[in-house]
Amino acid sequence: MKISIITVVYNNECIATAIESVLRQDYPWIEYIVVDGGSTDRTLDIIGAYRNRIQRVVSEPDLGIYDAINKGIKLATGDVLGLLHSDDFLADDGVISRIAEIFRHHPGINGTYADVIFTDREDLNKVTRYYSSRHFKPWMFKFGFQPAHPTFYARRELFKQYGLYSTQYKIAGDFELLMRFLYIHKVKALYVRDVWVKMRMGGVSTSGLKSLMKLNGEILQACKSNAVYTNSLMIYSKYMVKWWGFCFKKT
Repeated sequence: MKISIITVVYNNECIATAIESVLRQDYPWIEYIVVDGGSTDRTLDIIGAYRNRIQRVVSEPDLGIYDAINKGIKLATGDVLGLLHSDDFLADDGVISRIAEIFRHHPGINGTYADVIFTDREDLNKVTRYYSSRHFKPWMFKFGFQPAHPTFYARRELFKQYGLYSTQYKIAGDFELLMRFLYIHKVKALYVRDVWVKMRMGGVSTSGLKSLMKLNGEILQACKSNAVYTNSLMIYSKYMVKWWGFCFKKT
């Protein structure tokens, strides 16, 4: 089973951590694809240092993060696809082996997801939050909840059958795709109580109140676009109820 991992990046010199975490994996059948948006800093030089170990590298302007992800998906030839953002890194060297075993042992599933850890941006050993997908249920999309998208791995045919990421969103395209797959089309996905990804704080979706408000506005738009009933009160209520504590936990 070949697993394709896609990293998209634009002007992020932290990408070496992500790349090295993929190259250290003990699973032998990995196709690694890096899609750069035409970086103007040292990002391309950093990618170039690993060029002979990365299967595909694309560097050209794009229409945003989800357009770049879609380019990677179209290039991928793996049986299973997953994403690793340039700020993030795989939690340990055996993550992809464990994911492959899940698909082997559960042939009836088309996707899987797990938990993520947030780290300090500078001190990667300092854990600031734990995001658990354990209690997630598809009906919770109506309240703006989603499983940990950086851990979501899916069979490649799903993207052919149900579509790619919508480029009309800036930061909620992952929410829209997961809702479309898991809630609208009822894709069978298995939650695994494990940590697969560590994320630096300060990324696109974790960078303050303004980002939070934009995210929730796009979540509302995504629900309406997919004829999923919700409203602003329902979406913002997640910050006031105990479900939120099931997702975000302190160390």
